[in-house]
Amino acid sequence: MAAFDDFIIAIEEGIQQRDLQKLTFSNYRGSIPELENVYVKLVEIKRELMLSFVYRYKTKDITKNFALSDYLAEFLRLTEFKGFRSLNLNRGKEILFLQRNKKGDWHERKEQGLIQNQVSLQHDHHKERKLNDLSKKYLQSLNLTDASGKVYKNAQDKWKQINHYIELLSTSLKELPAERKVQVVDMGSGKGYLTFALYDYLRYTLNRDVQVTGVEYRKDLVEFCNQVAQEASFDDLHFVEGSIVDYQAEEKMDVLIALHACDTATDDAIFKGIQDEAALIVVAPCCHKQVRRELEKSKLSNDLDFMTQYGIFLERHAEMLTDSIRALILNYYGYDTKVMQFISDQHTPKNVMIVAQKKTIKPDAQDRVLKKLDSLKQYFGLEYQHLERLCGLEKVTR
Repeated sequence: MAAFDDFIIAIEEGIQQRDLQKLTFSNYRGSIPELENVYVKLVEIKRELMLSFVYRYKTKDITKNFALSDYLAEFLRLTEFKGFRSLNLNRGKEILFLQRNKKGDWHERKEQGLIQNQVSLQHDHHKERKLNDLSKKYLQSLNLTDASGKVYKNAQDKWKQINHYIELLSTSLKELPAERKVQVVDMGSGKGYLTFALYDYLRYTLNRDVQVTGVEYRKDLVEFCNQVAQEASFDDLHFVEGSIVDYQAEEKMDVLIALHACDTATDDAIFKGIQDEAALIVVAPCCHKQVRRELEKSKLSNDLDFMTQYGIFLERHAEMLTDSIRALILNYYGYDTKVMQFISDQHTPKNVMIVAQKKTIKPDAQDRVLKKLDSLKQYFGLEYQHLERLCGLEKVTR
């Protein structure tokens, strides 16, 4: 057991000297289904030095953190006779290998390390944010940060959502026309968290000449957001009172955004973007009642009736069908369309974002879209979908 004991001593030294970069368990022969590897590293959590164990399965990873007084029991459990048979300890200046043979004996081998890096003790990898200046006035006014620029604890999820939103759109935003002022309309802007962040990113990160308009039905929110924009000296950001269907842009829209507009309000927003041939249309739909009513009316006399007899499945089916039709119609008008997750589903199931970039209309592709729409409607018993009707495609596909 001398080799095994020496290996444990090396781990202890790596902890004390804080040069333990990575400990890897491999060649698993135990009885835990689908367990493949375990990876261990030093972390500092709430100023306490710990060892983080990541258990790698075929389809998932599970992380458990152990105090320095407790990790050894877990180490011994993982290396018992029917457990892991190969270990690799990387301490930067040297790499230690420990291998167990068929007789159960451990053998150690050492190699000189190539690079001696300083060990990072961060528990989570620090992700670079698109919005880095936390001292800006609007963040305080929206109750996201305090006067020192620190994000409030109860605003952490909102702050992550804002940065994820900008991250998702950053590539598309960089491709917007540079020769003139970019016109952005955010329909259903609410309290303006994402609207302010978008203006900040376009104006001060990308240095674009931009006009951003937030459209909101609630008068109190419009007044509040305009006050915040004025205090932040965001001269080309303003908010107007009104509904999506009634709003008429003064200038041609380059970017149309509608996040969580309920039911057919998303269709109204997409239609306005299509009419203006907006370079970028971004929607995160909420509620899909119109198509659900159509499905209920037709009693789903198709092969999926066994599944959609359950309310929750019918609801999710209506969501997928509605957004698939929306994506097809955007394709019809020459948009390259992507559908992605916007918000983590641990916060809300309404987490789909449709991002459409204007490309070239192709007549042969339009024919294929119309045939696909027609077959979808016939199969699912739909009389119409609201965006289809707005665009005048309903009669074409009937």
